[in-house]
Amino acid sequence: MTASSPPVDPFDLVIFGGTGDLALRKLLPALFHRFAEGQVPPSSRIIGVAREGLDDAGYRALVRDVLADGGAVPERIDTFLSQLNYLPLDARKDEGWDAFAALVNEQPEHVRVFYLSTSPELFVDICNRLGAQGLNGPNARVVLEKPIGRDLASAMRIIEAVGRVFSEAQTFRIDHYLGKETVQNLLALRFGNALFEPLWNAGHIDHVQITVAETLGLGRRAGYYDHAGALRDMVQNHMLQLLCMVAMEPPASLSPDAVRDEKLKVLHALKPIDMRNASQLTVRGQYKAGAIDGERVPGYLEELENGQSNTETFVALKAEIANWRWAGVPFYLRTGKRLATRLSEIVVAFKSVPHSIFDASAGPLAHNRLVLRLQPDEGVKLWLTIKHPGPGGLRLRHVPLDMSFVEAFGVQQPDAYERLLLDVVRGNPTLFMRRDEVEAAWRWIDPILGAWAAVGEPPRPYAAGSWGPSAAVALIERDGRTWNEDSE
Repeated sequence: MTASSPPVDPFDLVIFGGTGDLALRKLLPALFHRFAEGQVPPSSRIIGVAREGLDDAGYRALVRDVLADGGAVPERIDTFLSQLNYLPLDARKDEGWDAFAALVNEQPEHVRVFYLSTSPELFVDICNRLGAQGLNGPNARVVLEKPIGRDLASAMRIIEAVGRVFSEAQTFRIDHYLGKETVQNLLALRFGNALFEPLWNAGHIDHVQITVAETLGLGRRAGYYDHAGALRDMVQNHMLQLLCMVAMEPPASLSPDAVRDEKLKVLHALKPIDMRNASQLTVRGQYKAGAIDGERVPGYLEELENGQSNTETFVALKAEIANWRWAGVPFYLRTGKRLATRLSEIVVAFKSVPHSIFDASAGPLAHNRLVLRLQPDEGVKLWLTIKHPGPGGLRLRHVPLDMSFVEAFGVQQPDAYERLLLDVVRGNPTLFMRRDEVEAAWRWIDPILGAWAAVGEPPRPYAAGSWGPSAAVALIERDGRTWNEDSE
């Protein structure tokens, strides 16, 4: 344990959906890593809840396999597993809730975190039952996974119903992208250095790109994903939150509401995309069969049981922010599955110098770009124009100043969930979405969904292993720009 990773207060963390993909792949490994760093007090408990008929031993064996596959030290695993419990429970049935409440109440002084890693349709049922059991006291928090609803109306129903059980201060709407080290460093870069903030406006920035690309297909998420699609799954939450972090005004402080107030202003300032302009400003696609890393992969429809769907697996759009800082600066967003590489990045492209003093023989002048890599290798890259070394005249080169967090600090950066889970225990909501943020995001997304539904066109096909439909390239190139391709 270091001075930068102090332990939190003793807690009980209940994971509803404790045998699901998110719990096993992200939440439990994140808790294990914080345990290994000494941040999880020995008296804390992690309680898995799901419908599977397991007991403590069976659940611990399941988690042991997951952690062992991740290379964890067996002795550490055994100690961690002693803090795990399991209770079979159906959120929509009465049986078992009294026993669940009795288990949680064994340590009434602990902070209680109820993590709802379930379908959003279960959020209200679970919260109502927690309230009926009196488990929503002042030391309780509830964590809601995205997406919250399918549209504004359903989101507000969930928010209102949960709000009748847990106060806003007790409710943590999680977006793991906000826990990534690079997103945190965006605040430090902008507001901790005199270099960038004076240039962070329409006078100096040409455009911004935000890309979240995956090489994976549906996997175990077919049922959920085909019901949601890329716009709901990625843009409404992750990508709009990244856009807000780039575009927000300097907050008065890093207090939770100061930061979230500024993000909300950005969401309110987004120009509408609706029936009038959706066809010019948005592209939706669906992957067909192709190749990833030299191996053939099936198309989206082949991965579905019924083989029919108009759900988009790719979205590209051009957004604009109607305020003085960003007037006229386009924000290009793209996300999709089965794309050419796994990559999440923010690219801030600065304008060209107003006048070149160099001869044509020196070579072209390229835009300066600030590239923030969120994954797979978190870091920051600043592209500059310099002279190529050597005699023979002045020749210009475009080269990066590249900082990898792993190389710069000599440690592997914690997973986003590691930071966010402990922030919940501490009761720090800075990196979580406030209810008015969720509402504002849906108010902007709903007209896009409505425009797509009204037109009724199927998503454009693209080959797995490509960068999406050709229309996504046209979306940015008709403005005389191109998608960033050289951040590797």
